[in-house]
Amino acid sequence: MSSPETATEQVLWDFVHAYDPGIETLPDAFQFGDSPDMADRLLALVLSGQKVATTGWPADPSIHPGMLSVVLDGQGQPAALIRTVKVEHIPFLDVSAEFAASEGEGDLTLDWWRDAHRTFFGRQQADRPFSDAEQVQCETFEVVWPEPAAPAAPNADSPVNRNFPPRDHTE
Repeated sequence: MSSPETATEQVLWDFVHAYDPGIETLPDAFQFGDSPDMADRLLALVLSGQKVATTGWPADPSIHPGMLSVVLDGQGQPAALIRTVKVEHIPFLDVSAEFAASEGEGDLTLDWWRDAHRTFFGRQQADRPFSDAEQVQCETFEVVWPEPAAPAAPNADSPVNRNFPPRDHTE
């Protein structure tokens, strides 16, 4: 194991070793999204257990099942350790509704997912525009530390319940 060369690296080592002092190779660290606000919003979904997947473009061949990664918050601080469970490279239009929902974003529909990812990927590479014909990398992961919280059920005063009253099941 090499010794950390920067304060940031030491913070990462401390975070990883809090989970398992026996880890000898520092996992990659990254933020979800492309802004501090997006990183924090997506991290909250990860920590709640709602987000268990992500999609990348172009593909990153270094990502593989069993790989550990540190998820950073919007300020670049370590907040979660995830393990990749599955990686698939598939055409954008072949991504399933189930996978889209597992990303935990928006209204959890495939249509929302496609629109959001077209927009996001369109911002990523100025020299290579994104198109629906592209292959994307679909990664499923699990949070290994800290353990994700159980998603909270909305209470009667939540905006969800005020804006969307219970459905009448007699329709």
